[in-house]
Amino acid sequence: MPRSVLQGAGGGRIQKPALAASPTVLLLVDVVNPLDFPGGEALAPAAVAAAHATARLRRALNREQVTCIYANDNYGVWRSDFQSLWHECARMPGAPGEMARALKPRQRDFTVLKPRHSAFFATPLDELLRGLRCRRLVLAGVAADSCVLFTAMDAYLRGYAVWAPADCVAAESEAAREQALALMERVLKADVRPAWERALPRRAA
Repeated sequence: MPRSVLQGAGGGRIQKPALAASPTVLLLVDVVNPLDFPGGEALAPAAVAAAHATARLRRALNREQVTCIYANDNYGVWRSDFQSLWHECARMPGAPGEMARALKPRQRDFTVLKPRHSAFFATPLDELLRGLRCRRLVLAGVAADSCVLFTAMDAYLRGYAVWAPADCVAAESEAAREQALALMERVLKADVRPAWERALPRRAA
């Protein structure tokens, strides 16, 4: 299972292994998801399609040695961990199980549990990205008009270039997804070309 990123505590010194540089990072937002909230049923078909598109993109980016980070809600269970969450979702029937199995985490991946919409809010994500010497984020996941959008905004504020492939994000309606992507492209200068085009995001200025 992937490596968790934890906030340091105490006065002791911890030996930190060097991180291999990854100028581009694939950030998976809430892809391990029970979809047990109002609107989850409407989101499910698009979320499954986005998960499979993201799995194909992850395989392609892996050949380019792009680091993958899962940024996931803990759904208010503060004693939970990502490994347990993935196993629970992978056993579920329907869309939650299909999504989790399509995007099974690997040992080399990282995870960040987030308390709110943005993957940056109250998490060590930015510190990890700086350690990876990341300049570009590829954002995939759900929901395009909520957690993906909030994460893209915070990434833009921190100076990262953003690629949000249109086929790798999902929302409860096609209109909501298109509106969110249009906002990211216009305001955040994000690249929203679909992953099947296999074009890496434009370089940061």
